[in-house]
Amino acid sequence: MCPADVTPNPSPDLGDLPDVRTSPPPVVRGEPVEVSDGVYVIPDNRVELVPNVGIVVGEHAALVVDTGMGRRNGEHVLEQARRLAGDRRLYLTITHFHPEHGFGAQAFKGAATIVYNASQRAELHRKGAAYVEMFKGLSAAAAAELEGVELVDPDLVYEGRAELDLGGRRVALRAVGPAHTGSDQVVVVDDRVLFGGDLIETRIFPIAPYFPPYDVDVDGPGWIGVLDDLIAGGPEIVVPGHGEVGDLSLIRDVRDYLGFVHGEVARLRAAGASADEAAAQIDEQARARWSTWERPEWIGFAARAFYVGGHR
Repeated sequence: MCPADVTPNPSPDLGDLPDVRTSPPPVVRGEPVEVSDGVYVIPDNRVELVPNVGIVVGEHAALVVDTGMGRRNGEHVLEQARRLAGDRRLYLTITHFHPEHGFGAQAFKGAATIVYNASQRAELHRKGAAYVEMFKGLSAAAAAELEGVELVDPDLVYEGRAELDLGGRRVALRAVGPAHTGSDQVVVVDDRVLFGGDLIETRIFPIAPYFPPYDVDVDGPGWIGVLDDLIAGGPEIVVPGHGEVGDLSLIRDVRDYLGFVHGEVARLRAAGASADEAAAQIDEQARARWSTWERPEWIGFAARAFYVGGHR
């Protein structure tokens, strides 16, 4: 559990967030699909508040990447990992602290070695309880999955970069935040498969959790820099936080969008536009330019985040 003396921040107003009240329940379903040798993904099937979950199996150990939201999802993911890994040692890591990615970790306590970067642990302590309450407010189905959730500390903590040798399969964990959150992590398997968490989405406007004054750690310019580094690394297979698995083009798509927002914010800000005026203009342009992408509600959040922080 996170320390009892950590006081949660109040939850932000949910009015401008995407409305998921009529979405299917946020439940991880289906069988793991092998996307590369020994690398499996339980796909999100484009269900709201469900992540792509990774399971990487080596000769003597296996790694789970993200858990879904709440104990029930965590138990399902653990069951699938055990089915693939047998009696191999299990590790768990999460791409970032948000509830749909890591708040099923309690199912893994004692069953796996849990590994976070130091910033992830700190951000979980500062914000975890508030995010539970915020996500409960999104829908009755989300609240049901989070009922009785426990926030779990890692067994191992690293700074910067760590490597796991699973036996014939090498996994690099890299702390790359602040970007989407203050403590994002990417997971790279054998230099060819990338788990990018919510740094990358497929045909979904990137989630910019800019909720002043409660959470303002999203860093737009930092996010662009991370994506540039990931593109330079040239992964062959890219597993986004949400949406279909793809290739390097997924990273380029998100990079192009964030670059557009960054450039337009700088132009409009210099011309004297307020944050709200800039957000409204960028929203209209982005909806037209990326007309096949889902969740345009996030455009305004990204624009405001860049307006405040993107001129640094």
